[in-house]
Amino acid sequence: MISAKTKSKKHLGLLLSIPAFLGSSYALAQVDKPKLILQITIDQLRGDMPTAYLDRMGKGGFRYLLNEGVVYKDAHHNHANTETIVGHATLATGALPAVHGMIGNVWFDDKLQRLVYNVEDSRYPLLSVDAGVNQKTEIDPTQRTAKSSGRSPTNIQVSTFSDELMIASNGKAKVFGVSVKDRGAISMAGHMGKAFWFSKKSGEFVTSSYYYDKYPDWVTKWNQAKPATKYDKKAWQLSQPQKGYVFARQDEQVWESKLPGFGRTFPHQYGDKSNGYFNTFLTLSPAGDELTLDFAKAVVNNEQLGQDDVTDYLSVSFSSTDYVGHMFGPSSLEAEDNMLRLDRTIAKLVSFIDKKVGLDNTLIVLSADHGAAEAPAYLSTLGMKTQVVAPKTWDKKPGMQALKKKFGFDSALIKSYFHPYIYLDRDLIARRKLSLKQVQKAVATELEKFNGVALAVTSSDIEAGNTPQNYLHNLVVNNHSKNRSGDVYIVLEAHRFVADMEGLTVATTHGSPWGYDTFVPLIFAGFNIDNDVVYDRVSTTDIAVTLSAILGIKAPSGAQGQILEQVFDTD
Repeated sequence: MISAKTKSKKHLGLLLSIPAFLGSSYALAQVDKPKLILQITIDQLRGDMPTAYLDRMGKGGFRYLLNEGVVYKDAHHNHANTETIVGHATLATGALPAVHGMIGNVWFDDKLQRLVYNVEDSRYPLLSVDAGVNQKTEIDPTQRTAKSSGRSPTNIQVSTFSDELMIASNGKAKVFGVSVKDRGAISMAGHMGKAFWFSKKSGEFVTSSYYYDKYPDWVTKWNQAKPATKYDKKAWQLSQPQKGYVFARQDEQVWESKLPGFGRTFPHQYGDKSNGYFNTFLTLSPAGDELTLDFAKAVVNNEQLGQDDVTDYLSVSFSSTDYVGHMFGPSSLEAEDNMLRLDRTIAKLVSFIDKKVGLDNTLIVLSADHGAAEAPAYLSTLGMKTQVVAPKTWDKKPGMQALKKKFGFDSALIKSYFHPYIYLDRDLIARRKLSLKQVQKAVATELEKFNGVALAVTSSDIEAGNTPQNYLHNLVVNNHSKNRSGDVYIVLEAHRFVADMEGLTVATTHGSPWGYDTFVPLIFAGFNIDNDVVYDRVSTTDIAVTLSAILGIKAPSGAQGQILEQVFDTD
């Protein structure tokens, strides 16, 4: 809660009653404001994870945030497709995917007749060659769909909080987004900020011509120092004695992914820097977050964030938890050690910001783009019934074959499945003068008979408002974009998974509307905020709206969240 010496309920009432036509400058003059907004996003951090190993965490990281901040114990994403870009865009905009448009990491574009990666944009190529040496894989299959290395935020259909900060300050605010993942950096930096992400090909932090004509000198120097090479011939070792870990005796499980050279057991070798997987291995370990931290610190130092009276914004999205979770599962020795190391990384970031800007001058908000599903095989060892689902087989099922015969299809009825959408062959449907609505409905009805499928919701029903008013259907509707969503949205039953990511077998994945994927942490800290614990159900769309209210600026253009008043309370 923001303390009385900074802001009172009277100030809040004044702030909320300011007519929109008076503009943000009037609002900003009424209250104190932080010098820096630090938004920390942890990729694949389920809401229970910050406290899971707290007994072995030190000061300054999660313990500082949990003890000194306003902690929301029941925060959730209110959309069905809990993927990286969907969650990041929701955190950034305060809008649901139906409004901000980022409905999945990929979607099929009818006009282009191909799969589109969410932040790809051929108009804005990378500023560096980004070629690397013998880099064999990115271990991020969604990026393989992009037809260009160009990147921009233009697919985000509304403004972000960081955009509104730029507007309110007449472009004087400094806004940066940093992440290993391009989509993690770009979404949070918005349309008006600057974004940098880690290239697994070159081992550098890169950006595109959308943001700069050329790299700032300090970025060039940072990359020329080749900071990734400090891990050359090193390994990911356990940070504490193994006997103290919850998963100490489960270092190697058959369901864990086993990449050549990296393995399933500690120590995980990074190998020689000339190794084709070297930079990729860094991102599959805490090293990816450590590199992100180092670059974020360089941004603060070189761009002088938080050093004047205009509020600046820094988004740091840590990605290692997601990669480690996919490869080993969230309940694994690797995930446990990663959390302990992430705690230290956050502690270093908080300490650095305290020295450079001051925590009383910095408003910190921490959340996640989505939660985490347990590895199905791990759940099976505990007695939970689980199932791995294979959508590639659906079109060959007898029921689907009967539909193909009924509709006169001599090719696949299901043209493609890109999670979570089924795409039908609309051209063939049109040529046969069939009703798209009827074909969608028939396919959805048949799909719901398949083992492991909980719901199959047609786009026609969503757009006509013909879906039941219940929790799961509402989350599916919240995810729907008329121009981007597929023909049928598939919701698998709880604890049913697609464990194949375009040919890469993983321990587990996410992307469902079930609680383990929607549940995320939400903490506000710093800026004289008093500690509190809130058990009310809140939404991730509330974050951007609350940040806007704190600064007295208008909320993002598509924002649908509510102001979290507990952040302002002084009782």
